[in-house]
Amino acid sequence: MSESRPTDGQPTSGQDVAHNARVWNHWLGGKDNYPIDRRVGDHVTDMFPSIGEVARADRVFLGRAVRFLAGEAGVDQFLDIGTGLPTADNTHEVAQRVNPRARIVYVDNDPLVLAHARALLTSTPEGATDYIDADAHYPDAIITAAKATLDFERPVAVMLLGSLNFILDTDTAVDIVRRLMAAVPVGSYLVVTHPTIELGGEGNIEAMRFWNENAKPPITARSLAEFTRFFADLELLEPGIVSCARWRADAVDGELPPIVPQFGAVARKV
Repeated sequence: MSESRPTDGQPTSGQDVAHNARVWNHWLGGKDNYPIDRRVGDHVTDMFPSIGEVARADRVFLGRAVRFLAGEAGVDQFLDIGTGLPTADNTHEVAQRVNPRARIVYVDNDPLVLAHARALLTSTPEGATDYIDADAHYPDAIITAAKATLDFERPVAVMLLGSLNFILDTDTAVDIVRRLMAAVPVGSYLVVTHPTIELGGEGNIEAMRFWNENAKPPITARSLAEFTRFFADLELLEPGIVSCARWRADAVDGELPPIVPQFGAVARKV
């Protein structure tokens, strides 16, 4: 697998249109992005200044959720769909620090993520990681491919962080989640984050409109009622559906992290 790294000099592809994985990387302070990604990302930041905080809060939520699942919940298998570009504390790194035997399958269909997938394939000797080049619109194909690495007779944590917002039709997104969770046994978990125009995110409306006119893939926000539909027939863990910044967050000097307009929740299949 050859690696293609964007630079300010001569990018190899995709330099004309901003792409979510690269813009998100820019918001997280990474370097795997093109000038067009930085321009669009900075313009979105001008329109919606808290977007960088959202990106960082989503990443911190991932760490808290995976540490809980790999530790207290005893889950040692993770299916991370829409993983995005590798950065610090990827799912396998967090999980395998808690349980070196953890097995992780990453799923994405972005060619740039595929080019960097080698960074996601480092594993402890006891555990395993794999990468599937697949589209979230086809959950049955994802499950079939993931069975090469994961045992679907045992609990699996299905992770959809900031990815269902690219499935524009809510009924379709809900059906994708339903099919994924139907394939995993009782005792499995669903982990989801999703942008919203609630929780102080009203300013995101114009920013999302700008995004959809100048970047890809198009994105949508969802209300609390719409987000709740992803957890039908599942048992939400405390504290339920909250801003991802506040999900089981520790207070610092008596203060919890600021709320960001990104829902976060973890639920168990019962």
